[in-house]
Amino acid sequence: MMNTFPFLRKTIALVLLLNLSVSGFRAVAQQSKLVNDPVDISGDFRDFSNTIFFADSLAAFDPATGQGKIKWKRHEPFSAHNFDNSMLSYKRSYSNEFPSIEYAQDPVLPFSVEFTSPRTVRIRANTGAQGPSGELSLMLMKEPVKDASWKYKKVSGGHEYTNVHGSVTVYENPWKILIRDAAGKILTQTRGQADGRSSYTPTLPFSFVRRASDYSRSVAAVFSISPDEKIFGCGESFTRLDKNGQKVVLWTHDPNGVETQTMYKPIPFYMSSRGYGMFMHTTSPITCDFGATYGESNAMQIGDENLDLFVFLGKPKDILDEYTNLTGKASMPPLWSFGLWMSRITYFSEQDGRNVAAKLRENRIPSDVIHFDTGWFETDWRCDYRFAPSRFKDPEGMIADLKKQGFRTSLWQLPYFVPKNSLYPEIVEKGLAVKNANGTIPYEDAVLDFSNPNTIKWYEDKISGLLKMGVGAIKVDFGEAAPLSGVYASGRTGFYEHNLYPLRYNKIVSELTKKLTGDNIIWARSTWAGSQRYPIHWGGDAETTNKGMEAQLRGGLSLGMSGFTFWSHDIGGFTMKTPEDLYRRWLPMGLLSSHTRTHGQAPKEPWEYGEDFQNYFRKAVEMKYKLMPYIYTESKLASEKGLPMVRALLLDFPEDPGAWLVDNQYMFGSEILVAPLFENVKSRQVYLPKGKWVDYQTRKVYESGWHEIAAGALEVVMLVREGAVLPHVKVAQSTDQIDWKNIELVDFNSDKNKTSIKLFLPGENEVKDVRIVKKGGKLVLGNQVR
Repeated sequence: MMNTFPFLRKTIALVLLLNLSVSGFRAVAQQSKLVNDPVDISGDFRDFSNTIFFADSLAAFDPATGQGKIKWKRHEPFSAHNFDNSMLSYKRSYSNEFPSIEYAQDPVLPFSVEFTSPRTVRIRANTGAQGPSGELSLMLMKEPVKDASWKYKKVSGGHEYTNVHGSVTVYENPWKILIRDAAGKILTQTRGQADGRSSYTPTLPFSFVRRASDYSRSVAAVFSISPDEKIFGCGESFTRLDKNGQKVVLWTHDPNGVETQTMYKPIPFYMSSRGYGMFMHTTSPITCDFGATYGESNAMQIGDENLDLFVFLGKPKDILDEYTNLTGKASMPPLWSFGLWMSRITYFSEQDGRNVAAKLRENRIPSDVIHFDTGWFETDWRCDYRFAPSRFKDPEGMIADLKKQGFRTSLWQLPYFVPKNSLYPEIVEKGLAVKNANGTIPYEDAVLDFSNPNTIKWYEDKISGLLKMGVGAIKVDFGEAAPLSGVYASGRTGFYEHNLYPLRYNKIVSELTKKLTGDNIIWARSTWAGSQRYPIHWGGDAETTNKGMEAQLRGGLSLGMSGFTFWSHDIGGFTMKTPEDLYRRWLPMGLLSSHTRTHGQAPKEPWEYGEDFQNYFRKAVEMKYKLMPYIYTESKLASEKGLPMVRALLLDFPEDPGAWLVDNQYMFGSEILVAPLFENVKSRQVYLPKGKWVDYQTRKVYESGWHEIAAGALEVVMLVREGAVLPHVKVAQSTDQIDWKNIELVDFNSDKNKTSIKLFLPGENEVKDVRIVKKGGKLVLGNQVR
């Protein structure tokens, strides 16, 4: 027996160590085996040591205010068995606290239904005595106010609120919220314990979990999914566009590519083909189980201890407008940002930048931005906000000279500082980095704590120096790795600060740039809800492959359905030298986006591929510059409604069932349909929604439906709605040089009675309806008639 004691002592010590390792922060952190692994909280609702409280009945309710209380019944997970098969189920459980008279067996806790616009319902529920903080959320433009359009009436077993867009019914026993459209069709409803009785498979109802490890709590807002329902959004997700059947973890992460489930840009918002959308107002990790575990169940497992859920009613465009009214719309970036950004990883010197600019002008390739990536410091990647003196003799002079030639300068930086960085000691000494519970830093790198006002001031001083030199835009790279275990100046851990980090980061640089230069612009990779207010965001480090190109587009379409108007990506992929055939096909997709950048492993410059490719490259870029009046006008219109410039077909054609199925083509603004070539082929199958369509390159006319369509001289299928009139300008070498007084109207079989087009011109404040007339058999703007 004595020989077993050392083993027992080691075992006991190990158990104690494991128990201690979870103390002080949420047990969900233990699910992460690698630094910054996405936090999937769904496992906490399946942990046998935890307690689950099911929403049971309405204990109190004031119809005038929508304030009430829910009774939550206590349950626990257990293992159910049948003939050599086990499955997780839930059973009624009873108080385990002492003294029992001090703690509720089945707690009764605050709940409310509020109406903040004619299309918006706000559902809130607390899981403890303490409600959410009263400070204004960074995600919201302002605190929502009460909307008076909803009318109340008592109904059998509950309370109903109705207006012209739909109704919301709150039932008392069992507690349930049922949401209908104006015609009375049920859009969705909460799922209670009784809703799972039709299945042998136990399902999670609307509930909250209390973890045994630390008594922290998280909500599962569980709603129904209907037959043939489709779900879109959740940020820049690279998986299949329709999320029904998927499990999506909302946690900002650097996936090092675009062919994965994780995201640089998760957004806690989605919309449904049923006619509703939902915004989970929190910064905690979220696991959205859209029928992946159980087909009828949409389980939003929200890390926050309090539920704050906004529900929007309407068609997709209505929903995006409402969501961005709440969280903010993108204001217009400067005109120059819509031109070509020339970049690679990386230009290392002043001479590199000057040479690229000279080559672009010498070869008559329109361009507006030269971007210096990781190599403008003395040591590549080691950001110290200083141009390397050994390679940049006169950076301010270079920036000024480039601007005279029509180029703005863009600079890369990041918020992480390695120990060898000269700024590292200052950051640590002044307490500007995120800390551990013991007061040290959690990573080898010092990660700037943007919840600390002193950090913000220090950081703004560094960025200000660059903007005052004349830099046009700052690349706001990374931002996905704020430490989960970190303790922030805000007083919160990374459980709540991690997802908020990109929004803080975007906001600081964007507002500073606007203040010092007048331009509303950044070039950012990571986001959270509200980041759309701070354009522009690009799609990360796409694989240089056909699949990488396809996934990149899916991510852009998904982000567009999450409230983002402006989006770009690295043309040709990031990870290796782009094969010429892939570059030829990817280039038009990048140009037919709101913003256009060539970036990635060298070479990216067209002359490095030979004269034939350079000529092709020039012709493609010239197309975008010719279309600049259309792009600029459509961008303004889109930004006013929270719509994307690169948009899924379903946004413009919600009545067309086929439009909801297509995720490899898109509308560029409201008039142009783009179908990229994802393989080295000459044609592809294209779905055309209702109406007739005119090929932009060949002028061939197509009816709606499926067609095999050949690409034109530019290797892309690009069609225009029949009847459209697109404004063009003559090619200029930069947007500064565009002659806006001489706009050419290109007619795509328009109705002879068409009398105006919409136009937004630089220097103006609003989109105008401009008169058009026939002159010499051509359409021209009325103000151009002499």
